[in-house]
Amino acid sequence: MNPNSSATLEKPAVLPASRAGLAWGLLGVLAFSFTVPFTRVAVGGLSPLFIGSGRAVIAAALAIPALAITRQRFPTGVQWIRLAVVAGGIVIGFPLLTSFALTTAPASHGAVVIALLPAATAVMAVIRGKERPPISFWVLAAVGSIVAIGFAALQGGGLAHLTSSDLLLFAAVLAASIGYAEGGLLARELGAWQTVSWALAIASPLMLGLTITALAQQPPSGTPIEWAAFTYLAVVSMFLGFFAWYRGLAIGPMAQVSQVQLTQPVLSILWAAFLLHEQLTWATILGGTAVVLCAGVAVRLRLAGPAPAPR
Repeated sequence: MNPNSSATLEKPAVLPASRAGLAWGLLGVLAFSFTVPFTRVAVGGLSPLFIGSGRAVIAAALAIPALAITRQRFPTGVQWIRLAVVAGGIVIGFPLLTSFALTTAPASHGAVVIALLPAATAVMAVIRGKERPPISFWVLAAVGSIVAIGFAALQGGGLAHLTSSDLLLFAAVLAASIGYAEGGLLARELGAWQTVSWALAIASPLMLGLTITALAQQPPSGTPIEWAAFTYLAVVSMFLGFFAWYRGLAIGPMAQVSQVQLTQPVLSILWAAFLLHEQLTWATILGGTAVVLCAGVAVRLRLAGPAPAPR
């Protein structure tokens, strides 16, 4: 690969704020909003291990040739470590955790819990950037978490009856928030699509091994619709969607662009009702609204907070 490739930035640079960042971010969120309902479709006939790992293998099969053909510069030593963090969050953690969770949880239920993701991403960005937001930011982020946990508990019959799928969804939110925050920073250095492509390349040996294991344990026998949903998860949710999302975060400002993620659970719930014919209950509507409001206010408070502490 050519070290002088013009497709990457030689030095980290914070790109100027622009409406283009919001537009790219919204496009990425639109692509991601189908992830939960399509995962719910795919697990109807394909094993969750195969879905979570196989989608990453297909995405890596697209990403690695793209990196080679465009002669991308190899990341530096520290960047490799940061890419491993991104891979652990968005390539390994979130796909596998949500695939297992949605074998039992309805898509609309999963969308409400995952509505915590914008606030969680903002928290990770604060920690990563060593910022000092107002106390109210932490209060709202905590309230949003409590509301999401309360919603999951009520749906399961009480705090003592939180299901394993709920725990997997909360873990998926944590994994994705770390991957989003670190990936948004790396996208300013490596480029948007390059960041997710390198992350996919790093995780590909592990995900290939898991895919082979899944095929040996349970040969896939999905319907055409289930395979179509899996293809979307591999090509769009796992690869192309990140082109737009990380591009938006790189243009930034990251906290402002992350606000458009608040529309994702709303869209996912609508897709679940429209595509899967899941009933929209008042509990789902009120729970989703409360979590989105808490996340939205928390992100806005972070925007209005003090500047990051000097490093």
